[in-house]
Amino acid sequence: MKKKWPFILIGSLLLIGILGSILVLRRPGTNLVEIVRDGRILYQLDLAQAEDQTIEVEYDGRINIIEIKNHQIHMLDAECPDHTCVNMGWLDSAVPIVCLPNHLVIQFSGDNDAMDGTVG
Repeated sequence: MKKKWPFILIGSLLLIGILGSILVLRRPGTNLVEIVRDGRILYQLDLAQAEDQTIEVEYDGRINIIEIKNHQIHMLDAECPDHTCVNMGWLDSAVPIVCLPNHLVIQFSGDNDAMDGTVG
């Protein structure tokens, strides 16, 4: 019996980690998306009603191209060194698409009454 407790503990921690990951990565219950630069909302879109389009956002002479297609959104192209934002794919979870060099964030719109980490 003494040798079973490490396996039970490891199994429990693994299960908690998997459930926590599912809760964090699930898609929010909203279709509202914000395109934000330096904390200022540039665009707020309802993906359920948005038509297929591309949006160009300029920052310091560099351009990001955002594509909305089939009621989904992603960074199509970016003039930044690493293209991490382009490689993130379609926005489908609470994890935002971020282009740090161009100060741009694409995220699902949250509850405006709730305090977040930037409010302090």
